[in-house]
Amino acid sequence: MTPLPSRRQLLAATLALGTALAGGAAQAQTAPPLRVILPVGAGSGVDVIMRSAQNALSKALGGQPVVIENLPGAGGITGTQALVKAAPDGNTIAVVSNNHAVNPSVFKKMPYDSLHDITPISVVGGSPFVLVVNPAKVPARNAKELQALLKGKPDVYNYGSSGNGTIIHLAGEMFVDAAEVQVRHIPYKGMGPLISDVIGGQVEMGVAAVPAVQGHLKSGALRAIGVMGRQRVPSLPDVPTIAEQGFPDVDVAGWFAVIGPKGLPAAQVKRLHDAVVAAFADPEVKAAMAKQDNFINPSTPEAAGQYFRSEQERYARLVKKAGIALD
Repeated sequence: MTPLPSRRQLLAATLALGTALAGGAAQAQTAPPLRVILPVGAGSGVDVIMRSAQNALSKALGGQPVVIENLPGAGGITGTQALVKAAPDGNTIAVVSNNHAVNPSVFKKMPYDSLHDITPISVVGGSPFVLVVNPAKVPARNAKELQALLKGKPDVYNYGSSGNGTIIHLAGEMFVDAAEVQVRHIPYKGMGPLISDVIGGQVEMGVAAVPAVQGHLKSGALRAIGVMGRQRVPSLPDVPTIAEQGFPDVDVAGWFAVIGPKGLPAAQVKRLHDAVVAAFADPEVKAAMAKQDNFINPSTPEAAGQYFRSEQERYARLVKKAGIALD
């Protein structure tokens, strides 16, 4: 029969366990923080998403602090360039969106290669876009009626975007191209001014992220013509997609993805990918994403790389057709 441990042995074991736990906690607290670069301004869609997941991501990384840094500018190039220059040690990542795949086609010069100077980690999910109009200026209630109205008055109506060469600009061009209409494009410096001017009637229509216009759709200040992606939005169940209204080539939503610097070791890619998946599976984060109408379906690193390439090719065709070019 094995003898029971003495009181002294029990005390020693307890002290050893406490020391080990304290050491582990101290190690987590003294670990370098994970720097999460967002190439967008505070309060934007991606910013809101990542701040909703910040605590869960830290928890998934074993308590490693997570610091979010907004570096907007040049359509996302400023922030992404900072990521490209960072050491591939697993302590710096960036969260990019569609503009990462758009920029190589709209800018004449790029300070990095969007495909080869990064390490894909995951395309995490996205936010739906909706085509909206000012109901006092535009009597159309669906995509076909809007097409007929615009065909009857070419170059009379305007659509606004959040800026030249942005994904919102390209989303508008996607509908214009599919409907074969002539509409003047008015670029704004951001989503806020765009929405204000559609409501005010300075421009008649525009594409916007669903969360940004939810309240205005409910109040009647704006009318939804259709969802720009393939799926209807849970919070707008009666608003059909543009595709199901007879324009099957219209398919665009705002996606967001996690990337690292070029040369990130496979072990770090796995660690960060697993942490991102765990963070967005957290019940509180899932609830926040559902409230914001975001859809979450994290991809593998390999699938993310393939997606970046296909998206870059798709937008290049649209940019060329629309004749968009920036210095």
